Amino acid sequence: MIEVENLVKRYGDHLAVDHLSFHVEPGKIYGFLGPNGAGKSTTMNIMTGYIAATEGTVKINGHDIIKDAEEAKKCIGYLPEIPPLYQDMTVREYLHFVAELKKIPKSERETQLREIMDLTMITDMEGRLIKNLSKGYKQRVGLAQAVLGYPEVIILDEPTVGLDPKQIIEIRDLIKKLGEKHTVILSSHILSEVQAVCDEIMIISKGHLVACDTPEGLTGLMNGNVQIELTILGSKEQVEEVLSGMEHLQAFSLKEGNEADCVKAVIESEAEVDIRTNLFYTLAKAKLPIMSMTRLEKSLEDVFLELTDSNKTAEEKGGVEDDSNL
Repeated sequence: MIEVENLVKRYGDHLAVDHLSFHVEPGKIYGFLGPNGAGKSTTMNIMTGYIAATEGTVKINGHDIIKDAEEAKKCIGYLPEIPPLYQDMTVREYLHFVAELKKIPKSERETQLREIMDLTMITDMEGRLIKNLSKGYKQRVGLAQAVLGYPEVIILDEPTVGLDPKQIIEIRDLIKKLGEKHTVILSSHILSEVQAVCDEIMIISKGHLVACDTPEGLTGLMNGNVQIELTILGSKEQVEEVLSGMEHLQAFSLKEGNEADCVKAVIESEAEVDIRTNLFYTLAKAKLPIMSMTRLEKSLEDVFLELTDSNKTAEEKGGVEDDSNL
């Protein structure tokens, strides 16, 4: 569907995208994550043909975005971070104008306009001037122009930025609907949104792809050893003595608990061994009751911060900084 090979973009002495390669397969929603300045928007602008790459190639359905631009662009609908709207047009006038630009056959225009306004829930606004719409409705109009012509790929750059929580939920549901018939690439800083909506996640840092996997796969990739947090009724000395003699325990730390006469312990064990049962019986035998036990899992936010930490090497990040196919 999309093949990005050895992509490089330089602005003077600044290297925005550094030999980036990935493949996007059809029928999924992809999240595109990275800190500010990582090269996300630059990559998306190159993929849509808005700007040219310094080196490398982008192919959409086999069409080179530079050499065969017209055919490649027919396959893409794009919503940039600031929607390209003409404020003094009505919603219908604007979408009709976009349909003409996209060379949608006249016989199909009215049907498409009606279907897409219904899909994006802007039918009631079709006669309103765009400048009089709320930000949420303007975003919907931007989405509608991206979907016009029913392109195979829809690229959305920060589609929920500046929206209120209700509008974010509505746009999120709309993206899920689009994912039923289109391949969607979604750039966002809202990690919970990406986790809720996307089938696959790409993380970019300093112009490099540092990871790509499912949300579950990413968190599993970074978890490594298992961490368990316990609140134990007893003294530090008693708990330390018992834990020091346990097998499969990699490390542990102790501190005063929030409850009276309790110790809070964070235990790290081998990923292959579930030591919770052994913990329970060992501490019970030592007459050290467990008041609570929680298995700690890394969130997508933890994974994102660890992978994009500029002070870490690729090896420290888990050795995932290489070109990847999706």
